[in-house]
Amino acid sequence: MMVASRSGIMVALIVAMVAISAIFFVFPEGINAQKEEKTFVTHTGGVVKTSGEVLDPVYQISEVEFDPDKYLREFNYGRVSLENGQTVREFTIIADDDKVQEISPGVFYNVWTFNGTVPGPTIRATEGDLLRINFINNGDKEHTMHFHGEHPAEMDGVFEIVGGNGGQFTYEFEAGPAGVHPYHCHVMPLEEHIAHGLYGVFIVDPKEGRPPADEMVMVLNGFDTDFDTENNFYAANSIPFYYQHHPIQINKDELVRVYVVNMVEFDPINNLHLHGNLYRYYPTGTDVIPSTFTDMITLSQTERGIMEFKYQYTGKYLFHAHKVEFSEKGWVGVFLVKDDGKK
Repeated sequence: MMVASRSGIMVALIVAMVAISAIFFVFPEGINAQKEEKTFVTHTGGVVKTSGEVLDPVYQISEVEFDPDKYLREFNYGRVSLENGQTVREFTIIADDDKVQEISPGVFYNVWTFNGTVPGPTIRATEGDLLRINFINNGDKEHTMHFHGEHPAEMDGVFEIVGGNGGQFTYEFEAGPAGVHPYHCHVMPLEEHIAHGLYGVFIVDPKEGRPPADEMVMVLNGFDTDFDTENNFYAANSIPFYYQHHPIQINKDELVRVYVVNMVEFDPINNLHLHGNLYRYYPTGTDVIPSTFTDMITLSQTERGIMEFKYQYTGKYLFHAHKVEFSEKGWVGVFLVKDDGKK
């Protein structure tokens, strides 16, 4: 009886050991261990979740948070100091090319950013200020910053290519001429770098200043999400239809000044039509006398200017591209004119 009992125990132990070994063979990390779920974005913008191995991750989720309302009236004047009696404005601009932004509900796109947004920050100075821009390229690709305006050749951001993964370059030049200018990456293929979002606005105020106004920036841009060199979405400040669903509030009889820059790639022209009103338009903003009084302007790429207007009646007024394809794909907004003195 004792021998049989011991034999039974031995058999039971062997069976248990075999079962445990089988379990650990099938689940080498243990029964309770769960593989971490990974989220990534495909080349077409699709978001995929899997607990399996990701052989070609493309872009790990690093979603850009962009607020068109904040961007509209946000100006970056830099860190200000004086050197030999001259105002110095110092900026730090960081380029990345691995971010993802939901540019329309359910549509994710790999954006290339200056300081984490598309467009990049609106850099603002007064004519004659010394600008010192510390550029850091944290992307995997080569990038630069090219400013429209006047500056030395070695500050042009064309031949001074800045390598990725931490490459640095300092641009230093005097702000001028007065007006509104774009800045953008100037590495070839140029259309790829611009189409992905490496651009922003550079405002140079005249030394005598401009009359007080409710000032705002509108960058007209588009996104080619299926990579066929035709844009699928258009917008003012990146998010299609945003200002239609979130009207821009302005005050009746108050001067409004809009710095508008067209950065749409792949299309030869863009335009801007204002409803129920006309505006004085200053091409490039380099002259203090408007060139026209109109309700629509036509812009080629990087063409820009300043619009000034007042509304004498309250209510909702559309502004949009009069090229219907653009407006139906997102380039449309609304001004809400109020009479209570509050925005």
